[in-house]
Amino acid sequence: MNRFSVLASVSDVTLHIERIPTLRDNYTYLLVCEATGEAAVVDAPEAAPVIQRATRAGVRVTKILSTHHHPDHSAANPELAKHFQVPVFGHASDAGRLPGFTDGVEEGDSVTVGGQHARILHIPAHTRGHIAYVFEEAGAVFCGDTLFAAGCGRLFEGTPEMMFRALREKLGALPDAMRIYCGHEYTENNLRFAVSVEPENRAITEKFEAVRAQRAKRAPAWHDATPDEMTIPSTLAEERATNPFLRARNAFDLGRLRTLKDNF
Repeated sequence: MNRFSVLASVSDVTLHIERIPTLRDNYTYLLVCEATGEAAVVDAPEAAPVIQRATRAGVRVTKILSTHHHPDHSAANPELAKHFQVPVFGHASDAGRLPGFTDGVEEGDSVTVGGQHARILHIPAHTRGHIAYVFEEAGAVFCGDTLFAAGCGRLFEGTPEMMFRALREKLGALPDAMRIYCGHEYTENNLRFAVSVEPENRAITEKFEAVRAQRAKRAPAWHDATPDEMTIPSTLAEERATNPFLRARNAFDLGRLRTLKDNF
């Protein structure tokens, strides 16, 4: 049995993606380039689960990648950076508030994990320094709290117009097969909301029932979650069919949906 939970093979280079449950419902990711054994950590609020997983996998962590500065995605950065002796990447504008920050990136920059390359998308709305890491060859995007399965992040530092651009013009421009790795296990509740606003959408109803059945078997504690109960990743094609925010016609429509969701 392969020791990694998700695998994407591109020619002779393979990216392995470990989903690490952290806090109450967060996803932290360990990305491993099989060709080199190099690894990166994405969005870590806790150090111990990451260190344990990296040690068990026998990989060499070479960098920490943060999508945004919120503590539930970055609190462990300083401890992990010290433990692995590695840099911490984030948007350049977050230099003064991202824990452990060492390397700033901007839209269009790239970072590497061994033989794998990620393109940076700047997608402000949830926070003004929010970014996504797009591994195009591997078909995976790590988008933090901007695009969720069947949902989107709250507008803490942005506007509906900003979120609309982030979802439709940037993340929404990626291929249908792109796998969406977001920051939280919110899928069941997001789909419950989606059913309420699009009750005639059969794709939403069917996915909601499937996710309810999947999540009914979950472990009592999120730290003990198994891959079978994790609903992430989804794909962009799934999101186009089932995510009301990605389906919003314009920024006004998205803002209306976000207000409804905030009070759901």
